[in-house]
Amino acid sequence: MTTVITYGTFDLLHWGHIRLLERAAAFGDQLIVGLSTDEFNAVKHKEAYHSYEHRKYILEAIRYVDKVIPETDWDQKIRDVQKYHADVFVMGDDWAGKFDFLKPYCKVIYLPRTKGISTTKIKTDLSEEEQEAIVKNENED
Repeated sequence: MTTVITYGTFDLLHWGHIRLLERAAAFGDQLIVGLSTDEFNAVKHKEAYHSYEHRKYILEAIRYVDKVIPETDWDQKIRDVQKYHADVFVMGDDWAGKFDFLKPYCKVIYLPRTKGISTTKIKTDLSEEEQEAIVKNENED
């Protein structure tokens, strides 16, 4: 059995996330997702809209995901690869080269990002829509 592992926050889940999970799962028989905890996101100066528990619940409902584990620190990846006997480590290519230190333990693959979608884009678009609504409401008053 070939085990694949990936990591992320997976907040405001969108089709780019699903596509990444689908492509990652295709490299093996089992996909494990290391999901950043709320506490770890705080260390990364990143705030998720959904709590860890809710993001985990959503990921567990996706057919490509076999197991979700908490990601609590930067240094756990080697331990996780060894603990779960991961054969393949997959991340988006925005992280290219950052996880090459795992190559002695497993195959490392960086997948191209899905063009036209990202959590940052969603947040920006929503923020712009909110700002437009505020201006519209002010003009109506």
